[in-house]
Amino acid sequence: MKLTMMLTQQAQPSLLKIPTGGMDLSVLRCRPQKEKVIVVVGATGTGKSRLSIDLATRYPAEIINSDKMQVYEGLDIVTNKISNEECEGVPHHLLGIVDSKAEFTARNFVTTASLAMKSIVGRGKLPIIAGGSNSFIEALIDDKNYEFRSRYDVCFLWVDVAMPVLHRFVSDRVDRMVEAGIVEEVRKMYNPNGDYSKGIRRAIGVPEFDTYFRAEYLSSSDKSIREKLLQEAINETKVNTCKLACRQLEKIHRLRNVKGWNIHRLDATSVFEKRGREAEELWAEMVVGPGSVIVNQFLFNFGHLQSFVPTTDSVGTKRREVMAVASL
Repeated sequence: MKLTMMLTQQAQPSLLKIPTGGMDLSVLRCRPQKEKVIVVVGATGTGKSRLSIDLATRYPAEIINSDKMQVYEGLDIVTNKISNEECEGVPHHLLGIVDSKAEFTARNFVTTASLAMKSIVGRGKLPIIAGGSNSFIEALIDDKNYEFRSRYDVCFLWVDVAMPVLHRFVSDRVDRMVEAGIVEEVRKMYNPNGDYSKGIRRAIGVPEFDTYFRAEYLSSSDKSIREKLLQEAINETKVNTCKLACRQLEKIHRLRNVKGWNIHRLDATSVFEKRGREAEELWAEMVVGPGSVIVNQFLFNFGHLQSFVPTTDSVGTKRREVMAVASL
């Protein structure tokens, strides 16, 4: 692919003015280069999937799911799996592929994600890893044999939302899940002897309903008591989801501040404080725009300039992003 398909003549000279200390750039370009990978992290509900798709529609990219509950088949409402329509035609890997009763460990993720990345790269595409299971991502990137780091250059994007704002959003999202049928979805798989420590039954929104379904299953209480138990289950789901968000945020801070990962923070708080068209415009301005600039700079540095060519139906938008990179 030709770089000139994306860069304007004005942007090219600025982008290529990189100090070389008198080195022959042709020698550098002959060196083996690492493949590029984008990793999108963030607490639950912050819009990781949304950003990964926004980026994937701008580049020839495919997405690898790193959410440890979304790898399982079933319980699409509980696990907030992205729908086929929301995927916008972008291929997704490791999404709903594991039997609901099976155990899928970090080691399993490393193996399957590595195979997916090799396949994606082999077809000339950009792998984008997105999901809230930071333990999976850490196991993949900081593996014992240093295989990932020796093979790939990685760019981390962190979609962040202030916790008070996110907690309100998560609470509202659980209410929307109830409206969408989460109770019936969990009821279909309810087993009074089920093990909530294995498989998809560990997902938040499953064990919380056990007491309610047990009363319903045994017909041991009247309607008013069951309604109370149902509300308690919904509230517990909200509380545990907020606790999960806090744990995920703590892990991201540890990866950034203790392990030294170069994680680029994108503050989406203002987006979640708005609704409708205003929220959509802020998402483009505060998250997608800055994220695209960071990705462009990462992908199109010297020595990697012809690796990927963004695809977009908005030439003006892409030109502004490239010019922003050139001025950095």
